[in-house]
Amino acid sequence: MSSNPVAETVASLMPRAKEELTALVAFKSVADFDQFPREESEAAAGWVADALRAEGFQDVALLDTPDGTQSVYGHLPGPEGARTVLLYAHYDVQPPLDEAAWTSPPFELTERDGRWYGRGAADCKGGVLMHLLALRALKANGGVPVHVKVIAEGSEEQGTGGLERYAEQHPELLEADTIVIGDAGNFRVGLPTVTTTLRGMTLVRVRVDTLEGNLHSGQFGGAAPDALAALIRLLDSLRAEDGSTTVDGLAGDSHWDGLQYDEEQFRKDARVLDGVGLIGSGTVADRIWARPAVTVLGIDCPPVVGATPSVQAGARALVSLRVPPGVDAVEATGLLRAHLEAHTPWGARVEVEQVGQGQAFRADTSSPAYKAMAEAMAVAYPGEEMQYAGQGGSIPLCNTLASLYPRAEILLIGLSEPEAQIHAVDESVSPDELERLSVAEALFLRNYAAG
Repeated sequence: MSSNPVAETVASLMPRAKEELTALVAFKSVADFDQFPREESEAAAGWVADALRAEGFQDVALLDTPDGTQSVYGHLPGPEGARTVLLYAHYDVQPPLDEAAWTSPPFELTERDGRWYGRGAADCKGGVLMHLLALRALKANGGVPVHVKVIAEGSEEQGTGGLERYAEQHPELLEADTIVIGDAGNFRVGLPTVTTTLRGMTLVRVRVDTLEGNLHSGQFGGAAPDALAALIRLLDSLRAEDGSTTVDGLAGDSHWDGLQYDEEQFRKDARVLDGVGLIGSGTVADRIWARPAVTVLGIDCPPVVGATPSVQAGARALVSLRVPPGVDAVEATGLLRAHLEAHTPWGARVEVEQVGQGQAFRADTSSPAYKAMAEAMAVAYPGEEMQYAGQGGSIPLCNTLASLYPRAEILLIGLSEPEAQIHAVDESVSPDELERLSVAEALFLRNYAAG
């Protein structure tokens, strides 16, 4: 990175940032309070609130959102007449999955091979630190030239919509001229990227019942309807022979016209085993950014160890459906529900329960904020031009904010590049990316104020 006072300040703050991220990662802030202590999430929220107060934020508050979680809000006044920028991140994280499979403990930030490992290091506790670093660098180099609002969500990973509902009930709270969502990622390490589209999503719980109770498979197997087999056949109906998603009535042939994703690079990023083919048709970008994608997230059934010779009376699955921009998530949910009900075999009883839902998002890349960000990223990443990419994941808050504040410009940046392996075992963040994106955000705020 070329010599720049802001960049030099951020570089000097990186050791402190590592200490702070270590403290934040240590909180097991998974917003599934049936499995993880609520106190851990509340402590993480308190940490973020204290950090904002230490930076001079006013009106710092823990917002009790309708889904029973807390989001952290604060306001840092800028010069009179300045624009207002909202900075977003979330402090809740995904569950660690199999803790024994982690190379180092998931809730202990560990440096290894030039990266910092820990659950939430990239998604999205690192995003909280990115915002703090950018503001500290500006304060050390002439001051923050805009009004800044920060919102740190407490249940983004659960998709329960708490912050969206709170924002709708308090529309003045998050109003801003521009919104920077710090929960995306560069296309690859070292390539500055803004995410311009997000797929929406629906999450449903499917239950299949066939019997009043389990039966001995030797005595009744072959004629008694097996609920687990029925569920497996039902879930298989959601895919074509090539693995493409097939939901009756839902189009799956759209194309992505922007930045393309080389197939071999994708195989490497996704850690696909040798000899295993990719699923679906079209380009990789078509499949992950422009088309629907169904994923079976979990199945409730007996584990192999301890299983008995029984015909199962009931079985349950959690199913996610990602939908691209242009597809209404409510309509997609209805189509998914109808498909599941229509394809349940053998007259089995099926129950489909909606668990979560969020609309897809498409940004306006012609806005002045994008020009200001491109100029900032050119400094933070010398020799590189800012790229536009899609993202297969969902951030439902984006559409809520776009609906509440139609004149606001929304940019998505962040630390979740492919090597970060977010939501997986051994999640990590590149400290170089944290440093460069913090510089980019600081320079963006300066550029945007002057524009």
